[in-house]
Amino acid sequence: MNDSGQARSGHLVIGGDTHKHVHVAAVMDTIGGILATLTIPTDAGGFQQLLDWASSFGEVLAFGIEGTGSYGATLTSFLRRAGHKVVEASRPDRRLRRMNGKSDTLDAENAARAVLAGFATATPKTADGEAEMIRQLKIAHDQAVEQRTAAMVTMKAMRPRAR
Repeated sequence: MNDSGQARSGHLVIGGDTHKHVHVAAVMDTIGGILATLTIPTDAGGFQQLLDWASSFGEVLAFGIEGTGSYGATLTSFLRRAGHKVVEASRPDRRLRRMNGKSDTLDAENAARAVLAGFATATPKTADGEAEMIRQLKIAHDQAVEQRTAAMVTMKAMRPRAR
């Protein structure tokens, strides 16, 4: 975690770059200054750590999260349940990424800047309703098929062979 001072405006925007095992967050005040960054694990403890950390700087206006439909889906859901506004922050333009370099911290900062500048305005899917129920049923079905296949392979491997 990097701390570079207190919030100058008292209002904040948090940017997040999401991955499978860790998420990286950057806190930015409304004047555009990056105050700190944080890396958290992708579990409920890490999400709570992010909320506590973010609120220690001041009032959070919004979270800009990359990948709200994939690696950031559980974080997005957690933040919404905690009463925070979450917006989808798109990945930066490839040309800009080549020019400015690529790092998780830079991606988190860019997500916060996109929210502050008004570029990131898309509301992530709520992950509820009929479409989500169908998705959950498909996941359960796919897992059942995988488990059945594994059981059949095990049974065939264990059967006595004719001599």
